[in-house]
Amino acid sequence: MGQKNDSSTWLALLEHVKKDEMAPFYEYMCTSLKIPIDQALLDKLKEQNAKRLDEINKQLEDAEKNLGESEVRQAWLAKSEYLCRIGDKENSVAAFNKTFEKTVGVGYRIDLVFNLIRIGLFFMDHQLITENIEKAKELMEKGGDWDRKNRLRSYQGLYLMAIRDMKGAADLFLEAVPTFGAYELMNYEELIFYAVITSVCALDRPDLKTKVVNCSEIQQQLNAEIGRNNANLPIAKELLYTFYNCDYSNFMIALGKLERDFLVKDRYLQLHCRYFTRTLRIKAYQQFLTPYKTVSLDVMAKSFGVSKEYLDQQLFNFISSGKLSCRIDACRGIIETAQTDQKNLFYKKVIHDGDILLNKVQKLSRIIN
Repeated sequence: MGQKNDSSTWLALLEHVKKDEMAPFYEYMCTSLKIPIDQALLDKLKEQNAKRLDEINKQLEDAEKNLGESEVRQAWLAKSEYLCRIGDKENSVAAFNKTFEKTVGVGYRIDLVFNLIRIGLFFMDHQLITENIEKAKELMEKGGDWDRKNRLRSYQGLYLMAIRDMKGAADLFLEAVPTFGAYELMNYEELIFYAVITSVCALDRPDLKTKVVNCSEIQQQLNAEIGRNNANLPIAKELLYTFYNCDYSNFMIALGKLERDFLVKDRYLQLHCRYFTRTLRIKAYQQFLTPYKTVSLDVMAKSFGVSKEYLDQQLFNFISSGKLSCRIDACRGIIETAQTDQKNLFYKKVIHDGDILLNKVQKLSRIIN
């Protein structure tokens, strides 16, 4: 979003702030965006908040004095939801925790924990998110129903994607696809979008074919008529099929469109945009090189629709950082691949990890003796 007060985005956001009396959030966003605070507006919003909270507190006091536990819980829930609506993070978290204490049923408790996770996701408070995901898992073990367990997958997947665990996110999104129910978090089309792009990023070809290309629910959404809710699905479909069908020049175009039109505007992926596109380029380069022992740099550049100089620099960076197993023979203008044996890699890793463990045991033994 632009930082000018006269921008259409800012004005639209300001209308929501006024409508929902969001004084705490107004202060937060002005500070974050380095926009001067309209003190008159802030004072008006705070006055509205104080008036409404006074009404809620009176209802809460009356419930505690004259009514039963159910009514007290409802009063606390009303306070929690209002504080959440106006963007008062600290007080809404405290109120939801108090409501949690007043709640008996496991299902209702899980719903309150979902509220706390959503607050954490909104402000990207990692501690709040992780603590409440763990709390939700514990509650599920005590009697969470099937619907809530499935919704939790979407919450976990979204957070894992936001911290760059694309494999974990893809697995959870794909599990949620057949029976999605977390509409309070995102719509179904968003789930499909995230499931497809994280799968292209993280899954190997056999899993990509089985779980995405051959998934009827995903294909139904990718081939649906384009509307307001699924405007991001055509580019996800293009990314999926250009990669899977080894159409590398169009894959690079699709990747550029994805970055420009969606990733940079996505609140969860914006910070990881360069990481995401870099990972996908590496994966495409690796897929192209896998069948070859040697291949001309010119041939590969033409396949990807890029200049020889651009590809040479890209490959140099990825080879030097250990992301690609190949070498460039500049004199002959060819790329020589170093096909790594997965069993050998696994063996080397076991030996390396074993040496580390043995050293730790020896150090511990010396300390004890």
